[in-house]
Amino acid sequence: MTSATAAPGTRAPAAPVTGGNALAGTRTLIRFALRRDRVRLPVWILALFLGTFMTANSFRTLYSDPEDRANAVSSVDTPAGLAMSGPRHYLTDDGFGSILSHQMIGFTAVLVGLMSVLIVTRHTRAEEETGRAELVRSAVVGRHAHLAAALSVAALANLALALLLALGLTGLGLEGVDARGSLVYGFAHAAAGLVFAAVAAVTVQFTAHTRGASGTALAVIGIAYVLRAAGDSGTNDTLSWLSPIGWVQRSYPYVDDRWWPLLLCLLCAVGCAAAGFRLSTRRDVGAGLRPQKPGSPAASAALTTPVGFALRLHRGMLAGFGAGLFLMGAMYGSILGDAEEMLAGIDEIEEALERVGGASVVESFASMVMVVLTVVASVYVVTAALRPRSEETAGRAEPLLATGLSRSRWVGGHLAVALGGGTLVLSLAGLGFGLAGAASTGDAGLVPDLTGAALAYAPALWVTVGVAVVLFGWFPRASRAAWVVPVYAFVVGYLGQILQFPDWTNNLSPFGHIPRLPAADMRWTPLFLLTLVAVALLWLGLTGFRRRDLETK
Repeated sequence: MTSATAAPGTRAPAAPVTGGNALAGTRTLIRFALRRDRVRLPVWILALFLGTFMTANSFRTLYSDPEDRANAVSSVDTPAGLAMSGPRHYLTDDGFGSILSHQMIGFTAVLVGLMSVLIVTRHTRAEEETGRAELVRSAVVGRHAHLAAALSVAALANLALALLLALGLTGLGLEGVDARGSLVYGFAHAAAGLVFAAVAAVTVQFTAHTRGASGTALAVIGIAYVLRAAGDSGTNDTLSWLSPIGWVQRSYPYVDDRWWPLLLCLLCAVGCAAAGFRLSTRRDVGAGLRPQKPGSPAASAALTTPVGFALRLHRGMLAGFGAGLFLMGAMYGSILGDAEEMLAGIDEIEEALERVGGASVVESFASMVMVVLTVVASVYVVTAALRPRSEETAGRAEPLLATGLSRSRWVGGHLAVALGGGTLVLSLAGLGFGLAGAASTGDAGLVPDLTGAALAYAPALWVTVGVAVVLFGWFPRASRAAWVVPVYAFVVGYLGQILQFPDWTNNLSPFGHIPRLPAADMRWTPLFLLTLVAVALLWLGLTGFRRRDLETK
């Protein structure tokens, strides 16, 4: 029998560590996350703040006298109007602050939730999916440090937005927009953001993929909005109390200035965050609680083609945008029948509709709404067009291109899905808009008219894809600059009509050259020229990608 002894002058192995601080390294990860998002977060916060600030400031001219404000209040006192805006209690006050809260909180709460979800998934599941989390956790970093840091960054971003809104709106000097109401208004947004950040802390535990985690959290935001709309449009607001968006709206800034609904958001956020931490202990790093389905032993014929493979990667996002835009179009269509009554007496809106043209208010209003639907569709095409960049930076493009698959065919598959998918979601938006519009007005002809009006914007979407491909092909590190196209299109195409921007600003956007159907007459020349521009940009982008080096891992 032999025994091993330590050599003289050497230490015995240390006993395995059984405890430890699960939050070790959180402060360092917070600083690191803030460093990585030093551009992204300020852009989000400033965009949300400026959108609200500019809207509030425009009220000086939109509702310049009490009669205009009274007309604005009465115009939305319909089930469809309340579903689009918020609870009827706001209509008991016709001050600037009440109108701002009624029109904006439900919409901006969705955007704040989107920001919060993306922050959490970016610094948790995306880190695990790329393998960086495992590398970081091999150092002195606790199990919960990544999630705690992500939630902390989301909380800091929401707090900064709340304070900026409170200070900015108070400084406007609008009648009825006081400091106390502005503080409630700002923290209502922060409360909504915290809830959806905590929801993302749960969804990242179930799936091993960032897109799945983000998509599930965004679906929760969508459900919350639908519940809020359904509750506010009826006589019973029970459904609204099932939604965090309904909670923050019922803080009633500038009307009642109630804080206790925001405490519901805080309790919900704490509960979801605690569940996220608890669930994270039941899975391995990089894995999800939901087991992966075993794949087929052999790939289908479609999966072996570039387009089929790209469609497999994009199908979840394509289905989500398709369903979302159909519902969004249906929501706008449901108020077409009340459009003339809702907009009566608001001089600036009426002037904007007159500039659009059209035989009726319904046609002019529909053409303005079409810009909003098209901009949302452009969000899909930019995301889809930049998917090759994500595949490249994640290291998944290199093994594919090491086979007989050419660069052009690989990128071409993704572009085919972006172009075809963008056209599909656009047609679904127009179809939903037309069906609901026909039901609300009794005019069945709106179904083909609005579907065709939506499809007229397809060449502008193709140009947007072309811009993204050019950036990806020649300036890959600047690929995200493609998001300027949809943002600019919304600012000048929708807000510019109301705020009376110069005509040349609209001409800088590809969407500004599309005839404003159904209010305007159809013109084929701009569509043909935009299609040629799109083809040229696609060719240029593919040429650049073939010539540059591939980013390898």
